[in-house]
Amino acid sequence: MTATFIPDWTEKAPKEGSFRSIFKYGAPNKFKHPSHGWYKMLKDDFALTDADFTTKHAEGLEQVSLEKLKHPQTLPSLYPTQITTLKTIVGEDNIALDDYSRVKYAYGKTAEEMMELRIAIVREVPDAVVHPRNKLEVQKIVEYCNQEKIPLYLFGGGSSVTLGCRPGPRRGITLVMATHMNKLLSINETNQTATVQAGMLGSAYEECLNKRNYSGGHFPQSFECATVGGWVVTLGSGQASTYYGDAYDLVLSQEYVTPVGTFRTLDYPATATGPKVNDIMKGSEGTYGVLVEVTMKIFRSSPANHRRFSFMFPSWEAAVDSSREVMQAGIGRPAIFRISDPEETDRGLKLYGIPSFLDKFMQWKGLLPMKRCLCLGSAEGEADFNQLLKSKIKKIARQHGALYLSEYPTKKWEKTRYQEPYMREDLGDYGIVIDTLEAAVTWDNLHKLHQGVRTFIKSRARTMCMTHASHFYPQGTNLYFIFITPMSDPEEYRKFQRGIIESIHQHGGSLSHHHGIGRMLAPWSEKHLGKEQMAILRTLKQHFDPNNIMNPGVFYEL
Repeated sequence: MTATFIPDWTEKAPKEGSFRSIFKYGAPNKFKHPSHGWYKMLKDDFALTDADFTTKHAEGLEQVSLEKLKHPQTLPSLYPTQITTLKTIVGEDNIALDDYSRVKYAYGKTAEEMMELRIAIVREVPDAVVHPRNKLEVQKIVEYCNQEKIPLYLFGGGSSVTLGCRPGPRRGITLVMATHMNKLLSINETNQTATVQAGMLGSAYEECLNKRNYSGGHFPQSFECATVGGWVVTLGSGQASTYYGDAYDLVLSQEYVTPVGTFRTLDYPATATGPKVNDIMKGSEGTYGVLVEVTMKIFRSSPANHRRFSFMFPSWEAAVDSSREVMQAGIGRPAIFRISDPEETDRGLKLYGIPSFLDKFMQWKGLLPMKRCLCLGSAEGEADFNQLLKSKIKKIARQHGALYLSEYPTKKWEKTRYQEPYMREDLGDYGIVIDTLEAAVTWDNLHKLHQGVRTFIKSRARTMCMTHASHFYPQGTNLYFIFITPMSDPEEYRKFQRGIIESIHQHGGSLSHHHGIGRMLAPWSEKHLGKEQMAILRTLKQHFDPNNIMNPGVFYEL
């Protein structure tokens, strides 16, 4: 191989009807390939050569066919009369029974799902896929399925990384919310709220708000392909949530269709009328009912006022201590704020090609490789507030030995922040898996969690583990573990991933910070929450869904 060898990264949209078209991330014709720095790093760390990147592994190019797979669920188990009734409710064009639709709407974007689809392993699929046009149709569907005891599953944008789209073994039907129920219904500028249908994509929602000089303030990495309803029912967080709040904080009221009735919660900014059903429904992941509409807080948008900053800290401890002081000092909150641990910082600098003179200067200042930690951030809102907040953060950072690096690193990160997941297919083509797991943690337990989980991940040979914190609170933060390793066997991956989850639990982290639970984390729910809290959730389940038709198997089984 020559020094200029470049792997044959895929540049074509997947063929319609193929497995790859299901597991490909984002837009079908959009790609982001590993840079030369990424490619060199992978070869160096995994002892690979150019020859290892000449033949692709299973690419998932085959057409989806349950019959060819001899899948036990080849034929829908619904009675013809049941299918006829569903067609009567939504119209014949809005119900699908074909193999491709049944598989497509049973899958999200977990690494496990992608690895299995590459080799044509298909798990549970729904009997039918239904695209409701409005909330009245949702009510009729839920009433009918409750009467017939047909399980109901929900599909928003399909970006779930917790097996949140997968039906249970009882099969049933999947409701796809994004096809028709995807509109911004109203904006109340007096109250600064927006009411939106649950199936509206986050990027489309933000675009509509921007036209009125508002912002929703919610920017997860899945911003381009996740729905507003998905944010709410999984308790999502965005990259600017330190300032705006996560989905839990942004929701004012919701409208749900449940097997026992339809209700809309109140949109007061605060009440003292007992426990709030509005809060109970957030994060419920379709287990109590179908979220059809939500009223969200919105914010005046002033991009010209943004003030960006970046620092290099001498150590992870200094970066953590400085971040805690920023959050507890009472100076206001930045919007974006993230600190990378030494491994993530070192790899990032290599990938972006740090100039030798700057590297020497940082080392002269005591900022040494595999010890120094990068911090990126920005302030949003009123211009004077932003400038003052930036100066206060600078002062705190310097008190902890940080070197100010200008606005440039943050601007560079912002340009590609939604594109990184697009590399997963390229790496998977050559038998390399990249995945993430995240956990919330209190300040006093952060280092124990960081060290313990990293130790487990790094115990696997030829495995990278990059960690950052990116959502901050006065009482703690989150840790986002990104791991990369050569692996193509789904069962091997499942065992490794379950070990990481168990390590997070053992070292005092939450099971999830902003991705929800899904079927992936459900087995740990009782161990994490305890018997009494789980008993409360089961009681709510029995009230809202006495026949256990709503997304059965997520959180718990009755």
